[in-house]
Amino acid sequence: MKEPETGEAPATAAVLVIGDEILSGRTQDTNTRYIATYLAQIGVDLREARVVPDVEEEIVAAVNALRARYTYLFTTGGIGPTHDDITADSVGRAFGVEVIEDPRAMAMLRERFAEEELNPARRRMARIPRGAELVCNAISKAPGFWIGNVIVMAGVPVIMQSMMDTVGPQLRSGARVEVETVEAGSIPEGSYAMRLEEIAAAHPGVSVGSYPNFSGQGVRNQIVLRSRDVASLASAKAAVRALLAELAGA
Repeated sequence: MKEPETGEAPATAAVLVIGDEILSGRTQDTNTRYIATYLAQIGVDLREARVVPDVEEEIVAAVNALRARYTYLFTTGGIGPTHDDITADSVGRAFGVEVIEDPRAMAMLRERFAEEELNPARRRMARIPRGAELVCNAISKAPGFWIGNVIVMAGVPVIMQSMMDTVGPQLRSGARVEVETVEAGSIPEGSYAMRLEEIAAAHPGVSVGSYPNFSGQGVRNQIVLRSRDVASLASAKAAVRALLAELAGA
């Protein structure tokens, strides 16, 4: 499944978080942050993240929209043993394929459970869209799956991270985005906003953003620069430092 590295544009990705528990606030989503960090390290641009409830129509619509827009779509949640774990069915419907009890997935479950323990609820975790590749789960054995450009993973963070480690080496990688952070301290954003825009315009390969950081010392601003071009990044950083030094001395 690994695609060859070429001179084409960087691979892009979206994350679709599935689950009523996320939208209700009962469970905090930490998976998106982990996936974003992982992808940045291998040069895949995460462009969008969505959260949808455990509603098949909502999942199908989001899967079809996002898989058409990006190189990869990662989903988390909804592949467990309970009635509201409907991600496999929803993804199967999005692709127009049958969802079956996959013998490969059953073999994985048998590594953990005795035959008499494989009740209907546990067997649900072996239901996979026809034609999908399995994503191994080193923690609890119940697999995720990969169909087309959609990679379906568990919602439990430690299991999702294990699955990400499995699929990561198979993704189309590229030059990683380097990041530089310049402390602006207590200099107000309004004092440097227009000139920061000029610096960004002069360095088109560099993403430039200003972010307030709230701490016990009050609001402290940070200017964050991102680029795959190390030379342009260094030039932009020097320009930002010169601007802040000028403002601090004014």
